[in-house]
Amino acid sequence: GAPVAGWASGPLGAVQVADREIARQTAARARAVAEFAASRPASADRQPGERGAMSAARRAARPAVLADVSEWAAQELSIALGSSKEAAGQLLERSLTLVHRLPGTLDALESGLLHAGHLWALLERVAPVPDDRKRAELERDVLAWVATRAGKRQLTTPAQLGAKLRRMGLGRDPREEANELLAALKERGVWARPDRRPGMAALTSLLTQPEAQAVVDVLGRYADALDDPADRRTRGQRMADVLLDLVLRPGESRLPPVQAQLTVVAGVRTVLGGSQAGEIGGEPVPAEMVRAVARALGLLPTPAAGPAPPDPVGGDRSPERPLTRWDPEDPAQQMWPDWLREADQRWWAELEARALAGVWAGEEDPPPEVQQRIWAEEARWAAQPPADDRESGAAHTDVLTRKDQRWAATESDPSRSPTPVELWPAAHAAVDEANLAQLELDRAIDRASGAVDRARLADRKDEQSWRHTPDGRVDAARSDLAALAAATVAQRAELAALLDLSGGGTLVDRPRIAVVDELTGALLALTDSRELRRRATCGRPACRRRPARCDHDLSDRPGLGPPPPTDGYRPAADLDRYLRARDHRCRFPGCRRRVPGSGELDHNTPYPDGPTAAENLTGFCTGDHRGKHQAPDWAYDLTPDGTLTVTTPTGMVASTAPPPF
Repeated sequence: GAPVAGWASGPLGAVQVADREIARQTAARARAVAEFAASRPASADRQPGERGAMSAARRAARPAVLADVSEWAAQELSIALGSSKEAAGQLLERSLTLVHRLPGTLDALESGLLHAGHLWALLERVAPVPDDRKRAELERDVLAWVATRAGKRQLTTPAQLGAKLRRMGLGRDPREEANELLAALKERGVWARPDRRPGMAALTSLLTQPEAQAVVDVLGRYADALDDPADRRTRGQRMADVLLDLVLRPGESRLPPVQAQLTVVAGVRTVLGGSQAGEIGGEPVPAEMVRAVARALGLLPTPAAGPAPPDPVGGDRSPERPLTRWDPEDPAQQMWPDWLREADQRWWAELEARALAGVWAGEEDPPPEVQQRIWAEEARWAAQPPADDRESGAAHTDVLTRKDQRWAATESDPSRSPTPVELWPAAHAAVDEANLAQLELDRAIDRASGAVDRARLADRKDEQSWRHTPDGRVDAARSDLAALAAATVAQRAELAALLDLSGGGTLVDRPRIAVVDELTGALLALTDSRELRRRATCGRPACRRRPARCDHDLSDRPGLGPPPPTDGYRPAADLDRYLRARDHRCRFPGCRRRVPGSGELDHNTPYPDGPTAAENLTGFCTGDHRGKHQAPDWAYDLTPDGTLTVTTPTGMVASTAPPPF
């Protein structure tokens, strides 16, 4: 049970003890999860042939290790762990695999031979082997190999274990390998996931290795063919642009064109030029990206090109009139020209070469008798400088000249090594020169610090000036109403035109207005400009014709809120739209799946006992919608404000509320 490299002392030993405990607890958790799964048999679910039972396709797609486990066990596990159903399902499958298919691996975890990082290679390479005997042999052989290496004090990392398993597993069952490849080919696909950087996403495609390599190679060849000295894009950026051109703009493709449908969510401050983020396809993106998409769709006008901003560094830096003089003290100059940058690089290179040649060429600690001779030579030079070196600084130049002469003599006679007596004065001269260089460097740093301070002051003034612009006032607004008050007449006209746009063209639906509670972020109403105008008047014909002149009491007018109930099972279009905007995604605790475009709006109190209304409808994904009705001993409760409470068979309780805007 001791680590391969032995027990360390101090904090590192504590790390080793913790790692051993993590491995043991990983094994204990797997056994406990398997025991829980045994208490949730599939026999408690609806059986094949019964109404609402799992389909034959889904049943066949389940891992074999889950065949006898209830399809709702992962949901209960996700509630207990506070994780997503996907993560809980993976833990359930992994735990059952370890207990029933890799018992030796669990023992190795408990003994300390393996740690948790080794599990992935074993689960991917050993557990899928269908033949029990061959799987047990492979597990036994690889664990024996790890133990042999440990006896020799050879560490086995997860990567090494994976490479060994690839070699050991290949060829043991060619037929099974072919079947696995065929199964993997059926799982090919393309996915997109949001990146950690705002507004970006990663496009992932599962292909065979030759196909993936061929795709990358072809994209690289296209990118190389576009090599243009004036093109500032990197090769990776050109490859990405080529991919977009080939997929989204196939000039000669005979495939029928398709139209992408995106839901763009933009607040008032986002549309009017502020920095408040918006949403595209349910994912947050920067405000400028939302505005760019809106301009591309014709929802917002393209801003007129104004005069070029002034040069922030001052001076004329155009190629026709390059800088011919550089003054480090000039606060307006904050960018070095090429000639000064090259001169600075040459200066540093020469200084480094001279310092290296003068300091590290000889012995650092000469013997005492040699040191005495060096001191005597230095005293003689100090007392009798050459006659032609009377001016200040000439002795320093003479020392460098003497050094250069000595090095020249050494180079002419490679067999002769310079003596410490010859090198030590040159070393002192190099130190003096380095001190002068350090002094000049300190002065340059002081000048640079002053330039940085001046630049920060200029940035602060620029920020303050921007705050007084229309975009700045909108961005500083604390609410959408304040942003509307700060907007200019032109900006309000643009916003009104956007809200009045009708469906058709590039738009699938009319732009909608989300009325949101500023304190909680809860959606109060989803409306449009016509509805706002209608609710802003008393409703009399004369006032409808002249809404600006309506001065009647509006206290009895219905306020903005959820759409009215629908007479029937399926909600009307406005109620359906409101519910999908309110819930965003599946409301089951921890679930992040989207609510399908049609159906899956569940009546908490079944229809017709419960109305088809916002306070009785919840958005679910397909799987959780089935679970709500079919998972045994689960309870669901929905309050009028949309809060959903879920109670598991073991008594655990979890609640979710509509996500805030």
